[in-house]
Amino acid sequence: MPNSPSFDVDAAHRHFSADCFNQTWTLLDKANSRTEDESRLMVAAAFASVYHWLQRPDVTPKNESVGYWQISRVMAVLERGPEALHYAELCLSKSGELPPFYRAYAFESIARSMTLLGQADRAQAAKAAALKLLPEITDTDERSMLEGDLRPI
Repeated sequence: MPNSPSFDVDAAHRHFSADCFNQTWTLLDKANSRTEDESRLMVAAAFASVYHWLQRPDVTPKNESVGYWQISRVMAVLERGPEALHYAELCLSKSGELPPFYRAYAFESIARSMTLLGQADRAQAAKAAALKLLPEITDTDERSMLEGDLRPI
């Protein structure tokens, strides 16, 4: 029988779910200056964040949706279309009952993935689904962020 850890496991999951998520954002923001090693670290951090969220007793569909969205974005940035689509679909599957902002971002990740896969019609349909939710997003910062992310698709 394995020994019990000498630290608070729940606290560790709380720490690493957020810390890995933030590390992923830092590496995503590096864009053109990210090294190959940093790209690998970005992938690992995104998956680690979701892993730690899934270990938490307080995990919600929102946490899962956002985590899968982030993995999809990482895969899209790295031009790994099939993987981006897989995690975009997981994001969408968790976003059904969430506020419009999160549902719209699920469609944004589908659109971004479909663009990478050369499926312009499906990308535009997903983008249209995201845009249809824009009027329901009352927070102007959230709306602006989504519009900015949809613009290049």
